[in-house]
Amino acid sequence: MHKFLLRLTFTLGALFASGTFASNLKSQTPTKPAAGTWAIAVHGGAGSGEWEHMPDAKEAAYHAALDRALKAGAAVLERDGASMDAVEAALHVMEDDPLFNAGRGAVFNEHGENEMDASIMDGKTLGAGAVAGVHFTKNPISLARSVMEKTPHVMLVGQGADEYSKRAGLPQEPVAYFWTAQRWKELGEVLEKSGRPMPPLPPGVTQAMTAVDPNEVSPRHQYGTTGVVVRDRKGNVAAGTSTGGMQGKMRGRVGDSPIIGAGTYASNASCAVSGTGVGEYFIRLNLARGICDAVQYRGMTVQAAADEMLHTTLPSLKGGEGGVIVLSPNEAPVWSFNTVGMFRARMVEGGTEEIAIRH
Repeated sequence: MHKFLLRLTFTLGALFASGTFASNLKSQTPTKPAAGTWAIAVHGGAGSGEWEHMPDAKEAAYHAALDRALKAGAAVLERDGASMDAVEAALHVMEDDPLFNAGRGAVFNEHGENEMDASIMDGKTLGAGAVAGVHFTKNPISLARSVMEKTPHVMLVGQGADEYSKRAGLPQEPVAYFWTAQRWKELGEVLEKSGRPMPPLPPGVTQAMTAVDPNEVSPRHQYGTTGVVVRDRKGNVAAGTSTGGMQGKMRGRVGDSPIIGAGTYASNASCAVSGTGVGEYFIRLNLARGICDAVQYRGMTVQAAADEMLHTTLPSLKGGEGGVIVLSPNEAPVWSFNTVGMFRARMVEGGTEEIAIRH
């Protein structure tokens, strides 16, 4: 079972009893939680080929990273923190970890630049914030939240978002901070395959830094977005998504992750969703909002709504692949994906942490 699922338990104020995760299917609905309990789920991207032959060391590293992100969010919830704070805390861990295509491990556009996107939404107020094409903010999810809370706008992009980030006093990093040898190697593979030239090394990066560690534990992400959905003890849900986008993308390309309703959505009247996949298709379907509408207006469970979207609606568009994590104010978090694997983890207060990477 190690190749399919790792069960971990941890204590946050009290020792939780160990349980059993009975299946390695694409989606499985956990037991309905008691009223007034918190819940959290995280994802770190979905894909196919790289999931089929992942070495044990890579698998273990991703399990540990997902565990750290889940625990960071759960720690906020355990001390009666708000869902928005838990989303931000969990995503900070993933943005700071070069294993993930977000923040420090972001992929490159065809010019060798990192253009990062993020969004966050509060299910209680329907407040939302997003940023796209940012270059220097250490944690783009915090910039998205600042846009939501401290400006009259929902989305800022490019140079304007970078300028606002500095005025807001958010931590900035040089280009070299976000650069990793593994992602640069992947860029070269993508550009060579499509007949495009390799760009020069970014400022602050030397040739000596391009050597890839043979023990590198970061497989290429086909759809490498990171995301979190949370419910706090008051029953308020929230969602956040952060990504470096698509490897070798055109400069200025924006996917679904920063678009409210496509890659991120949260409402106490329905559910919270964060997605990962081919953004061009998620945008056309308004995928995250579509799942929540099915819950709110058709009376579907979050699992049924997610499965319908991921296994019927999305694949009806040729090339429509990816996955989602979803929870509601009264249901446990679920996931659904139509790829070979998706990095994912979830926990409900008083329950057992579940982490998986394949079906």
